[in-house]
Amino acid sequence: MHMRRDTGRVPVFLLVVVAAIAAGLGLWLGLRGHAPPQPPPMQSAQVYPQPRPLPAFALTQSDGKPLTVADWQGRYTLVFFGYTRCPDICPTTLATLHRALQQLRAQEPGTQVQVDFISVDPQRDTLPRLAAYVRAFDPGFIGATGPDAQLQPLTRALGVVYARTPDGHGGESIDHSGVVVLIDPHGRELAVFLPPLRAAAIADDLARLIAWRR
Repeated sequence: MHMRRDTGRVPVFLLVVVAAIAAGLGLWLGLRGHAPPQPPPMQSAQVYPQPRPLPAFALTQSDGKPLTVADWQGRYTLVFFGYTRCPDICPTTLATLHRALQQLRAQEPGTQVQVDFISVDPQRDTLPRLAAYVRAFDPGFIGATGPDAQLQPLTRALGVVYARTPDGHGGESIDHSGVVVLIDPHGRELAVFLPPLRAAAIADDLARLIAWRR
């Protein structure tokens, strides 16, 4: 009678299964090892799991120079959308950002963070008016605006909204988001600061985020 002799060899299919398991385990461990680090606890910032790329845009700064996504590279930038005739949210927010940067610079000397105020009222917010408005809060603030064709793709990408409504007196009122957007040095949206905005919380969150991203 023919008998099958055990040669001590491992069946081929078993080797394939073991190799597949090992490869899968290696991939899992590799993915765990390359997972992005979690941001530190934040007080008012909502940090995106991955920075969000922005579309190309072309706005005009209050000094007449262009403002494009390239101008948001090389440093952190806080961006707020509003308009100069805004009765409450805009002046309060810009004053808060001014205090936040003062506190951040006191905590972390040499830290460079720019503030850009972008008007969604380009018909009435002329460049001279924008320049005077932002400088009243901080001489380092930048004002910019542009047509809806440039504003809307940018605001949509950033998750910001605005809408104009006739006020019944020949003018119009503007509703807009109250969040402040944080752009990273690669020109991507990293986080948003949510109302109610507090200078100390913004300064602390910025310091933690910048240290985390180094």
